[in-house]
Amino acid sequence: MKQPNFNPHLNRRTVLGAAASLAATAAQGALARPSSGKCPNILWIVSEDNNPYVGAYGDKLAHTPTIDGLARKGALFRHIYSNAPVCAPSRFGILTGVYPESCAPANHMRANAHFPKEFQTYPELLRAAGYFCTNNTKTDYNCDVKPEAIWDVQGPQGHWRKNPGGKPFMAVFNYETTHESRLFQPTQGRVTPDMVAIPPFLPDTPAIRQDFASYYNLMEKMDGELAQRIAELEADGLAEDTIIFHYSDNGGVLPRSKRYCYEDGLACEMVVYAPPKWRHLLPVAPGRKVTSPVSFIDLAPTVLALAGVAQPAQMVGKPFLGPRAAPKTYAFGMRNRMDERYDFQRTVTDGRWRYIRNYMPHRPWGQHQAFEWLAKGYQDWESAHRAGTLNADQDRFFHTKPFEELYDLNSDPHELRNLAADPAARAQMERLSKALNTHMVAINDNGFIPEAMAGEGYFESRDRKTYPLTQVMEMARLAASGTGSEAQLVEGLNHPLPVMRYWAATGLLIGGQHGAKAALLTALAKDGADQVRVVVAEALIRMDEIDEPVRVLTVLAAQDKVWPVQLQALNALTYIGDHARPALPVVQQAAQSEQEYVRNAGRYLSAVLEGKYTPSMPIMDFERLIRRMKV
Repeated sequence: MKQPNFNPHLNRRTVLGAAASLAATAAQGALARPSSGKCPNILWIVSEDNNPYVGAYGDKLAHTPTIDGLARKGALFRHIYSNAPVCAPSRFGILTGVYPESCAPANHMRANAHFPKEFQTYPELLRAAGYFCTNNTKTDYNCDVKPEAIWDVQGPQGHWRKNPGGKPFMAVFNYETTHESRLFQPTQGRVTPDMVAIPPFLPDTPAIRQDFASYYNLMEKMDGELAQRIAELEADGLAEDTIIFHYSDNGGVLPRSKRYCYEDGLACEMVVYAPPKWRHLLPVAPGRKVTSPVSFIDLAPTVLALAGVAQPAQMVGKPFLGPRAAPKTYAFGMRNRMDERYDFQRTVTDGRWRYIRNYMPHRPWGQHQAFEWLAKGYQDWESAHRAGTLNADQDRFFHTKPFEELYDLNSDPHELRNLAADPAARAQMERLSKALNTHMVAINDNGFIPEAMAGEGYFESRDRKTYPLTQVMEMARLAASGTGSEAQLVEGLNHPLPVMRYWAATGLLIGGQHGAKAALLTALAKDGADQVRVVVAEALIRMDEIDEPVRVLTVLAAQDKVWPVQLQALNALTYIGDHARPALPVVQQAAQSEQEYVRNAGRYLSAVLEGKYTPSMPIMDFERLIRRMKV
């Protein structure tokens, strides 16, 4: 794989030099300001888990007059995407301007990545430029940034009204009304279950119909809350000086949306209104649509541009408003661990075509997750799968994945017809695959490093002696595509770097090359990286080498291990069927863990091995659920 022209070695020395230069420029007052000479106030009204179930986007069942009104007076972004189909990694990117997969483990849901102290978040940069910045109230930044340190006011009291005066403000308000957890009980309202249309990849069941109806009703309620906030701005006489953004933090929560790298997981809704004095900063005339792709990695650069603040080197997005606005060709997305389940996908879209690459194709799309399965729609879907009543499009969710997927969103908006092998779509396939490769190298994608393995982190992963990214990507391609020969994978199994051995072992797990059994047995006994031994053990079990691999997985799933390794071992045990039965005592112990994801994985697997599992069985504690709903 040829490395593109870019600078991957953004090290501490260059960062400190850039930071010093930026500070000096700010001190001299030489930063570019908007043409009026004064900076606008900026109001972000953020909602949660929203696809564009909005009238302005053409949804005739939606009742969203506030969002529709903002769109008529401002700009509607037709192809706006989160960079991850779930909140915490998405919010990391919004805050920092850094892709979460550039700063592992921020690419996992939920983690505590180290955000380099040499970098600054957008509110810190705005405050240094004279803005008063508040956040009310959600953070969920997926890293060790201290919210109280970066905002003037953080929490329920965060409001532009706390502004001491004389400063422009940046105020963020977050509404949880449409959060996934709100679907766990029906919401009555204008839309009833008989009114909704069910997409063809879902069965038409009462619970799924109710989930859709509830979602529409929650969207209407959220829209009313937005109206109240805007009325408050107008009452304070600030509307003519304030640019208003409304957007959702990731895609929707109806089945096969949140957590999945399809349009429904990544496509969001966003409108931006600029009052007349700032209208020149919009990229289109009022009431028009922005059709080029935009993603949330562009939000921080955009507010910095509006404030006339220089964009630091680590922020790789592009402004979509103001004098530095630049249209983009592609929007990129990703997923790694979602709660207790590991997966690995990367995706790119140009708004017309979506390309998805599955680096763990041996795992099904529909891995059971304790929180997700609290929605009765998922329970109905799995019950129908177990009953054998689904058609092929509906049942696909519960099966393993291809390495590559390609969809024409114009003709196939539900992403059912995979064109990856279609000769007629070869040019689009090659174009998007190349764009994704270039992007992953350019941002130094950390996702190939198994969680808790040495090398995770923004600067740590830039050491090519530990993490030779292009070599790792090639080994992962050979592994996940099934094109790696037995000889290549066995050679990789002996590589000095554990990340290379991990992907070689993954290739042998996926491909099932029985000739590699001796090499795998040696690795099981001698490899020094537990993450590698987990994959090696599962590969051997798939080759009917049972006793010792199950014993190793049982040991690795024990409570005295680092929790991501425990979780990886529990995931492997989950996919070996009845062979996992000897591990049941350790699995039951894991089900009592204080670590949420280890506990949920243990509870699910215990129920399966004991023959007690049903799709409606609650795996998550109710009290813990209530706390989760408040995050």
